[in-house]
Amino acid sequence: MKHKQPQRKSTTKRRFLRKSVASVLLLNLLCFSLAPVMALAEGEQTESTSTESTTTETTTVQTATSIPSVESLGLEVKSAVLLEPVSGQVLMNINGDVPLPPASMTKMMTEYIVADLVKQGKFSWDDVVTVGKNAAQTIGSRIFLAEGDQHTIEELYIAMAVGSANDATVALAEHVAGSEQAFVKMMNDEAKRMGMKTAHFANSTGLDIADMPEQFRPSDTEETVMSAMDAAILARYIVTDHPDFTRFTTIQSYKFRERDTAPMINWNWMLEANKNVTNFKQYAYDGLDGLKTGHTTNAGNCFTGTAVRNGMRLISVVMGAKTEGSRFVESRKVLDFGFNNFETKQIVPPKTTVAGTETVTVKKAKNTEIPVVTDQAVSFVVPKGADTSAVQPKVTLADESTLTAPLKQGTKVGTVTYSFKAPGMDQTLEKTVNLITAEDAEKAGWFKLMMRAIGDFFSDLFNGIKNLF
Repeated sequence: MKHKQPQRKSTTKRRFLRKSVASVLLLNLLCFSLAPVMALAEGEQTESTSTESTTTETTTVQTATSIPSVESLGLEVKSAVLLEPVSGQVLMNINGDVPLPPASMTKMMTEYIVADLVKQGKFSWDDVVTVGKNAAQTIGSRIFLAEGDQHTIEELYIAMAVGSANDATVALAEHVAGSEQAFVKMMNDEAKRMGMKTAHFANSTGLDIADMPEQFRPSDTEETVMSAMDAAILARYIVTDHPDFTRFTTIQSYKFRERDTAPMINWNWMLEANKNVTNFKQYAYDGLDGLKTGHTTNAGNCFTGTAVRNGMRLISVVMGAKTEGSRFVESRKVLDFGFNNFETKQIVPPKTTVAGTETVTVKKAKNTEIPVVTDQAVSFVVPKGADTSAVQPKVTLADESTLTAPLKQGTKVGTVTYSFKAPGMDQTLEKTVNLITAEDAEKAGWFKLMMRAIGDFFSDLFNGIKNLF
């Protein structure tokens, strides 16, 4: 018994040492295991800080895209509209659908029709016009034409566009249509074609009916009216269909006859070229190159203006301003609102593949799956800095049973409508473009078509047998 006691103490000591070493190893292992976790926790804290920074940047962008309220502009007009002519987007509308007397802005329709007929080759700018009694007796702004005077269409057109000459306008209308009232019918027909909802024309000039020569007044007593929106639509047709309009509208002054003591001065004081003209430089506006003023007692002072900056053209309309000068001051506010807060942004480039509709099936083609792309770019006018990543496409494809080879590259096989709701804008923007084939769909040879038909036959047979079970 005495001999075994020391051995028991030795065994106990060895067990204690083993446990101590194991504890140390376990502790080290635990620390080693926790190290990545602690590092990960530190990493998560860093990422969290980074996320907060990103959120702050996003908030800054959103603030940058906010636009001021129209009310903050303090416009002193009866109505106003701001429109971008390429997309047709309306960026401002204040009583824009209310029909009002447009005064000489009526002449924009006369300008459009005459320019269009010349473009079609039915008339020439060099054609000579003989002035009739109606034109010679027309009052208001004029160049004092006498009955029997002869001038070219271009000369009279310049007098109408630059000096807002009523007599020159009537002379053109009668030359084109035979009588002013026949021309008025053309004007009203064009208004309907253009989608002008309120416009009604009683004459070619915008004069009140009571101010027309008595024997040439219309039997219909309804006066000329046109909303600001209709004026913007008409201006859009002018700048789109006749992009050379500036050949006339930017003329600052024009001497109609050699014997005239002074040239006529363009009523549009906002022309950019006027920035060096003492009397007009306070109104001159960068990029402004048109379009038409108007004034009568009933209409007040009106102006349809258009300007282009950084590749974006805008059309502004103000109606019922108090003075000749104030119509330009108010137009500046409208145009500044557009150029300061909006930009044209390409949403989708041309030849874009639409996700989910990369191909269409073309019967009897060598390769039955033919790639398709958009035929043109899609651009919207959006608040500056707006995030346009949320644009949504909606595809409408042609019935594939109608698509049979051969098909040429560029064949329309459907449409895709892109829609986008821009922050700060009430309207949802939409544009539809065509989907076209990106390559030729060549017709397969007879042997390939036969083998394909045999394959389809056995495939259908197999599926029919499988469905029995």
